[in-house]
Amino acid sequence: MPTAAAPIISSVQKLVLYETRARYFLVGSNHAETKYRVLKIDRTEPKDLVIIDDRHVYTQQEVRELLGRLDLGNRTKMGQKGSAGLFRAVSAFGVVGFVRFLEGYYIVLITKRRKMADIGGHAIYKIEDTNMIYIPNDSVRVTHPDEARYLRIFQNVDLSSNFYFSYSYDLSHSLQYNLTVLRMPLEMLKSETTQTRQESFDIFEDEGLITQGGSGVFGICSEPYMKYVWNGELLDIIKNTVHRDWLLYIIHGFCGQSKLLIYGRPVYVTLIARRSSKFAGTRFLKRGANCEGDVANEVETEQILCDASVMSFTAGSYSSYVQVRGSVPLYWSQDISTMMPKPPITLDQADPFAHVAALHFDQMLQRFGSPIIILNLVKEREKRKHERILSEELVAAVTYLNQFLPPEHTIIYIPWDMAKYTKSKLCNVLDRLNVIAESVVKKTGFFVNRPDSYCSILRPDEKWNELGGCVIPTGRLQTGVLRTNCVDCLDRTNTAQFMVGKCALAYQLYSLGLIDKPNLQFDTDAVRLFEELYEDHGDTLSLQYGGSQLVHRVKTYRKIAPWTQHSKDIMQTLSRYYSNAFSDADRQDSINLFLGVFHPTEGKPHLWELPTDFYLHHKNTMRLLPTRRSDFMPKTVGIDPSPFTVRKPDETGKSVLGNKSNREEAVLQRKTAASAPPPPSEEAVSSSSEDDSGTDREEEGSVSQRSTPVKMTDTGDSAKVTENVVQPMKEVYGINLSDGLSEEDFSIYSRFVQLGQSQHKQDRSSQQLCSRCPDGVIKLTPISAFSQDNIYEVQPPRVDRKSTEIFQAHIQASQGIMQPLGKEDLSMYREYIRNRYL
Repeated sequence: MPTAAAPIISSVQKLVLYETRARYFLVGSNHAETKYRVLKIDRTEPKDLVIIDDRHVYTQQEVRELLGRLDLGNRTKMGQKGSAGLFRAVSAFGVVGFVRFLEGYYIVLITKRRKMADIGGHAIYKIEDTNMIYIPNDSVRVTHPDEARYLRIFQNVDLSSNFYFSYSYDLSHSLQYNLTVLRMPLEMLKSETTQTRQESFDIFEDEGLITQGGSGVFGICSEPYMKYVWNGELLDIIKNTVHRDWLLYIIHGFCGQSKLLIYGRPVYVTLIARRSSKFAGTRFLKRGANCEGDVANEVETEQILCDASVMSFTAGSYSSYVQVRGSVPLYWSQDISTMMPKPPITLDQADPFAHVAALHFDQMLQRFGSPIIILNLVKEREKRKHERILSEELVAAVTYLNQFLPPEHTIIYIPWDMAKYTKSKLCNVLDRLNVIAESVVKKTGFFVNRPDSYCSILRPDEKWNELGGCVIPTGRLQTGVLRTNCVDCLDRTNTAQFMVGKCALAYQLYSLGLIDKPNLQFDTDAVRLFEELYEDHGDTLSLQYGGSQLVHRVKTYRKIAPWTQHSKDIMQTLSRYYSNAFSDADRQDSINLFLGVFHPTEGKPHLWELPTDFYLHHKNTMRLLPTRRSDFMPKTVGIDPSPFTVRKPDETGKSVLGNKSNREEAVLQRKTAASAPPPPSEEAVSSSSEDDSGTDREEEGSVSQRSTPVKMTDTGDSAKVTENVVQPMKEVYGINLSDGLSEEDFSIYSRFVQLGQSQHKQDRSSQQLCSRCPDGVIKLTPISAFSQDNIYEVQPPRVDRKSTEIFQAHIQASQGIMQPLGKEDLSMYREYIRNRYL
């Protein structure tokens, strides 16, 4: 029988940083302190990072001798113990990474940790504290005045708040992925890893394969899914230099674990939320999706159930269910410069072919398979369009994309106006959500690493036979995923995810033989504990994205929340509004710097000088640097740069930022602007605001905006009406066409006219350049003033025959006349089909 694979446990779990004047020595050991590795970091380079890893595994005695020699060699005088040359700088539990701003590199170390969960004997830790150490010594340090500000911005990302890591368990992947890879037969792994060694696995030849009587235990270390890794950019500089044991990948989100006792049998319920590091940010500054299909506030939530009586991946019983939340995958934003509680929703770019949605769902299909189920909780009926804008665009995108998918793999779209049902006294929100959850779990199934228990045969259930997913000899696999969203993906989304998770939990408990039927009732200990886990999960994600805890909880939608909860909801709403208006921009800058979205560079604009981070997150968009579009316009152009705008006299000299000319006020304007490229026009804001007035008022507003504005000025006792005066061209564009021509311009113009007239007289007899109208007036044809050999002569483009045929074929196709396909076209189509489905 082939032996199953085993995970490689990182041998670097305890670190000590030793310091000399010329170098840092980072000594790492395993938990038992029997194996050691040493990194040598050069401190004499002012800006470059020089790290040497000898990749040798030391014993404890060898490390003591090495440190003793280093201590002896770095003393000022031989044999003088008082001036030891090797200092113990700090103890740590892992390396977060290396970062550089405008001076030298820093090393970020984890100095405190706390165990949060245990999955199959693999501990999951939360970062409690970190230490940031500057590497170059004082003698070679190159100072920069803006270094301290970048350091403060970087440290504004609190690494002690909801960052997690594990030495042996891959937190960036789901339990299904980890256990499926680990259970692959030995021979299959050998054959695959020899081919895709660099792509999927990092095989340690010296310690991965241990022979035991002809059968071995094959060790693997899977590559993390970088979308959910938050220190990937910080480790990128040493990834190809040091041994894999030094690379400790961290995730951001939530991790909680609770213990259930079911008839004396211990069961661990673990909830892990992974926040995406792509297009990451705060609530109003990150909306929709970027050009690569990554959406804002994308979180993968996984609930893991394990029988704690046997804590082993090979012998224990484990089950998991995964679901996703994320912003609506469209180009949209909200401009908070209007200081409204609910700013109008704006569609920034037209996407008729659903390109960004296609990229997003393509990522999901690659990771989860089909079906992809969308549960859209935004409002469907509104007096004035607000959330409904997103629903209409999302429906159009899904409908368009489903044309190209096979019927069995189409995207399933479930719209449900949760806010409308909540206001209704006749409808129960959670009952409706329970029906949706049942249908979703039946389609996707869930993961369990054990075959169906015998209790499903003794006590069969109809719902169990209808369960989807993939059944394999060793258990079940989840295929597809549920994607839930509202506008913010916070309150409504968390309640919906809880109901789906509660339904999946019942199936998980039933599959492990712990309950009789796959049903769980409210107000039981198991559901109450599970609800607390999901509320902590929702509060944590809401604080990270929205700046406050959940406003509406499960009890709110059950309508059993106490009266004191209403006052708390109001306070949370105010806290969220304050955070969005005043602190989100600073947090966004910190995230952009931490994730490596922005790299400080000498001679280029600083992070706080950028008017928007739109071009940082949309890589295929043209960068307009140094700063604004106003740099390409005359300085006297008003708020609306259109040359056809009627300008008031008092708008002369206004900058693009309006009345704010101070640099600090300009930065404040940037802080309160969303990350969309241009702000919406006044007409767009008025048409999409939250005013619930009727259509009459809307029409009146539109008419008043089109009319020519007038200005009332008081002179003495009477008020005079003064029409707007158009700004002179000289002030706006720098030239005035009404001024007379200079002598040089006039001479060029006279020469042009004379050449034209003389050429006309020469060719008049041939009638090539003139024609006589019926009334006898001669009509002159415009003639170029340049000679035939002049370099400025413009020749019409020459079109080859093939291009002409292609153009004519397009014209005929638009008229319904189709050209027959040739052999070359058929072979090209067959090649496309072959590559598409292989």
